Amino acid sequence: MWSILFLLPLLLAYGEQIPDYNNPYAPIMTDKQVYTWTDKVVITIIAPSWNSDRYLVDSIGGTRDHAIVVSTGDNSLEEYQFAETGANSGIFRAEVTLTGFEHDANGDGDIDTNPMTSGSGPTGGFLEADRDSAVTITFEFADGVILSESVPISWNLGTVSFEQSGDSASVRVADPDMNLNPNIPDSVSVRIATDSGSAGITIRATETTPSSGVFAADLVLSETAPSSGNRIHAPPGSQLTARYDDHTLPEPHSESDRAKIEATATVGPVLLPTERMSMSPVIFTNGLGGSLQSLSAGVQAQMVGTLSNNQLVAQDFAYIFQVRNSAGSIEALSWVLGSLLPGDSLDVSQSWMPSVPGTFTVESFVWKSITNSDALAPSTSVQIAVE
Repeated sequence: MWSILFLLPLLLAYGEQIPDYNNPYAPIMTDKQVYTWTDKVVITIIAPSWNSDRYLVDSIGGTRDHAIVVSTGDNSLEEYQFAETGANSGIFRAEVTLTGFEHDANGDGDIDTNPMTSGSGPTGGFLEADRDSAVTITFEFADGVILSESVPISWNLGTVSFEQSGDSASVRVADPDMNLNPNIPDSVSVRIATDSGSAGITIRATETTPSSGVFAADLVLSETAPSSGNRIHAPPGSQLTARYDDHTLPEPHSESDRAKIEATATVGPVLLPTERMSMSPVIFTNGLGGSLQSLSAGVQAQMVGTLSNNQLVAQDFAYIFQVRNSAGSIEALSWVLGSLLPGDSLDVSQSWMPSVPGTFTVESFVWKSITNSDALAPSTSVQIAVE
């Protein structure tokens, strides 16, 4: 008798809970608050009272009695099985992939979805879904006791943006509706154009992860090479435009509507034409490079200017020295042609032998070329005395 009384509390302590039908507790949760039409839906039900065996991984919902139904409007997965996340956890989980409806999602004239409803869980379930509907999960916790949770399904308005670094750029499209297969990276088309007069290009942006709904592509920016592949002819200061056609628009748009989503960016730093290069006032040196404060008639000297390229691309230039006398007449004119790499500087020099004493003005200019007088920097002017 004493042994029976001693064992009874132990049996009660380790016995399994039974569902409290009068106070049902089984929260139903989803991994997102809003889904798009081809999302993967992860559903979790916390039901400790359905943890029937502490040593095994249990399941719920897969029978007619106390069934779990996952539905979207007229489509449903009946008696969908949920598996316990681990022995004795009391947490049950299942996945369902939404398969949308027949629709040309990218505007190429072909249907891009494969709508189907099939599966018994806890994974591998497929469920058709309309644009503006909901995923509804119902769980018959007990006879006549139904627990339910519903999460909306909606299309989204896509966005497009640029990121630039040096001579390259990236384009990003965010459109969850184009995550047509949540198990592999999808891709979308983006049209890139420039106001530089060159032809545009069409590139493929690839999803950053299998179900991110964010798509990225890299661009190569070229000042001289023609547009081809992922390279776009885009000199500094030119404007790039990325256009993405969205064929999956939310209400109040109709399912057949489309929108052109655009973003623009200016290539390189925004520089005025005369800010592309900079130059210092001319100095004067002798044949050994020593600085001169005045010159002597009949003695050759060097006129030296320093030129810098402020751009992210190379720049061709014509550096011009012009010497005027006190009457304003030109005494000497010479130039240097060259090219400077991005961020580089260069000392430019020309020789001059004044023929008579007097006060002279030395002007310097930097143009695109000797035949194109578009200035790349403000001109400079200095006076020098000739004895």
